[in-house]
Amino acid sequence: MNSSGNKYYPTILGAAHLVILYIFIQTIVDFPLAIWDYYHGTEFLSNPVKKIVLSLGSILFILYFAYRKAKTKLKNLFPLKWFNPLIFIPMITFLAAAHVFLGEVNRQVEQLIPAPPWFWELFNRIFENDYGFFGAVLKVAVIAPIVEELIFRGVIMHGLMRNYPKIIAIFVSALFFALFHLNPWQFPATFLLGLLLGWVMVITRNIFACILGHSINNLLVLLSIEYWDEISQFSFFLLGQKEQLHISYLVAGISVVFIGLLATFSRKHTT
Repeated sequence: MNSSGNKYYPTILGAAHLVILYIFIQTIVDFPLAIWDYYHGTEFLSNPVKKIVLSLGSILFILYFAYRKAKTKLKNLFPLKWFNPLIFIPMITFLAAAHVFLGEVNRQVEQLIPAPPWFWELFNRIFENDYGFFGAVLKVAVIAPIVEELIFRGVIMHGLMRNYPKIIAIFVSALFFALFHLNPWQFPATFLLGLLLGWVMVITRNIFACILGHSINNLLVLLSIEYWDEISQFSFFLLGQKEQLHISYLVAGISVVFIGLLATFSRKHTT
């Protein structure tokens, strides 16, 4: 924690500004194109060239802007310290278990705030591309984790961890990560994922570990959607809802313990 009068970039306010700026840059182009497409029957908004240019341009601008504001080396913003790769085993079991009880949470949110048809239409468009499921994997399990982790567990966590206690840095970065997705129906899942990845950054100090963890989570979601008919035939999903929830809580809890133990073991052998 920074005990001096100087604040490192970004503070909580600076992180909020960075996230809003990123959303604004995306929106300032998408909104006019959406209006144009609506009135002229065109498809500029879904044009792949536009998407690549806008996404790459906005990402590079945000990262360059944050780099200049942070006034530090890239290796500090995006650390790559050694970590025990075995940590991914309990991470995978935690994420798989979390998807079970988060499904129940999402149903409760859906009852309180029913999702409009356009939300599910946008969600289904993930699979609507020239490369089908593999195109969805590229967008959701490769590109999105890289971009979002560089911003949230890279730039934002770098400043928050230097200004505040680690638990606050983890919580705030997870909160902004969840709010960044701009819908309440994803909030529980993205917030929990943000908490996990923030903790992973604290204990590993490796941006690649966060990217890969994020990628694994998104891939699990895609696989569960694409192959649900086959997955639902596993004996676990033939159990009652209460039994599924109890098992998922137990597996998630044990996984958290093993993540902590592996992190502690790694620190002892690298110091």
